[in-house]
Amino acid sequence: MPGSILIELQYLPPVASLLAMARSEVVYLEACEHYSKGSWRNRCLIAAANGTQLLSVPLRKGKHQQMPIREVRIAYDEPWQARHWQAIQSAYGRAPFFEHFGPELAPLYQKQFTTLWEWNLSLLTTLYSCFGLRPNWQLTESWEKEPATGIRDLRNAIHPKKPLPEDLAELPPYPQVFEDKHGFLPNLCALDLLMCQGRLL
Repeated sequence: MPGSILIELQYLPPVASLLAMARSEVVYLEACEHYSKGSWRNRCLIAAANGTQLLSVPLRKGKHQQMPIREVRIAYDEPWQARHWQAIQSAYGRAPFFEHFGPELAPLYQKQFTTLWEWNLSLLTTLYSCFGLRPNWQLTESWEKEPATGIRDLRNAIHPKKPLPEDLAELPPYPQVFEDKHGFLPNLCALDLLMCQGRLL
């Protein structure tokens, strides 16, 4: 893993993203891109009793594709935060570390954030704190097709419709809540790792 990576800001990022970030000296969060549908920017994957469950953050009506990422606004027409948190409680209520870390995350699901960027950054900050990681990110100040030498470009590399980069594909398994029913489910959102394993440091 190189010293620095460039990656988009994701909703409760997949374990592969979190580990890539944790292993890097500096993480450049792409703040100058345009929104792209079908990615982890507004969705995440958890392990529920019946298998994997996709949680999606609804966005305000309008054309989001190609909208500056920091301008994409969240919709609150439906109580999606309550539903997401209920799903998380159902999935991880019996996980070893839910009682410890659940109270750290619950308040975020009771607060309305205007933009997807604010929401994702608040969650990432809390996840880092829970994992015992030092925030090591910087926001990009301009969009560059190719990052500077020595910065690995992981933008859209960890994507629901793409295979993982080879060095991130062999993630070590860990005990999961419903492993006896479904076997080990790889590369779920980092919340799964947190609730099942606890702090990384």
